Amino acid sequence: MRTPASDDRVTLAAVADEAGVSLSTISKVLNGRSDVSAGTRARVEGLLAERGYQRRVGRADAKSDLIELVFHELDPIWSMELIEGVESVAKAHGLSVVLTVSGSRHAPDPDWIEGVMRRRPVGIVLVFSELAPEYRERLRSRAIPVVIVDPAGDPSPDVPSVGSANWSGGLAATRHLIDLGHRRIAAITGPADMMCSLARIDGYRSAMNSAGLPIDPEWIRFGDFHVTGGRDRARELLDASDRPTAIFAGSDMQALGVLEAARERGLRVPDDLSVVGYDDIPLARWLTPRLTTVHQPLKRMGEEAASLVIRLADETPATTPRMDLATSLVVRESTAPPAS
Repeated sequence: MRTPASDDRVTLAAVADEAGVSLSTISKVLNGRSDVSAGTRARVEGLLAERGYQRRVGRADAKSDLIELVFHELDPIWSMELIEGVESVAKAHGLSVVLTVSGSRHAPDPDWIEGVMRRRPVGIVLVFSELAPEYRERLRSRAIPVVIVDPAGDPSPDVPSVGSANWSGGLAATRHLIDLGHRRIAAITGPADMMCSLARIDGYRSAMNSAGLPIDPEWIRFGDFHVTGGRDRARELLDASDRPTAIFAGSDMQALGVLEAARERGLRVPDDLSVVGYDDIPLARWLTPRLTTVHQPLKRMGEEAASLVIRLADETPATTPRMDLATSLVVRESTAPPAS
């Protein structure tokens, strides 16, 4: 009778022979090494699955009690909402959160994947990022699920994601200003290559079109979701000869920049200029005037993403989970009817 170890050896040797590779290549695939081509990895994993090979889980293969949360940058206010959401769910499941800052808003740095393979978290929550196919394959080979939060682009069909109703948020913000009587309404959003930026602008356009209001192309500005970007774009808008009477900012941080630009020009908010933000960060209710904004459930988005990644670590759903949480308008003191 063969021992389990010899059974494994025979199985792996047969797979290596059929795949036309060495046993060391089989070992590299099983250990998630990067120095294996995507085609070879797919062929080997397919043969292993066909033969019903079950990798024994030992100390080297055991996952840590971690959820990895990955940002491309940390904003001290906005990021904390997501962190708190992920952390609360992780704690309830006896897990810890490791925080990683890597890459751009589209993808982590290439060396990030090597660190993940060493840390072996239960799952990964990516913020504003896509994953290259080869990274997804390596993580899949280790059964490490990934969930993307508010994706920067259009995520691949097989990547689970949690977002919010950005189009509805942009629509609600702009309709509020229209209902107050504003007709010259500008919008400052985030980067032009981010899906959430474009969706919020699409909501703005839909509200303006539905009201039969003209949209001056110069009234739509793309920024970076930061205070400085909001300030610089607002300066351009407010220095125009036919300046807007209201500005919809695609983030509360950009709205802070709009308020600064208005103060520089001696404009009073909301008497001379109405301002609507987006996110409803805690600071929004402490500003003077308090900021009218679109509430984006950032903490709940973190909670849902963490819950989903934990569930995906235990089961494989029939379809890829996608979730968009509702947004809502929060009216405060930074908006009012335009001056007559």
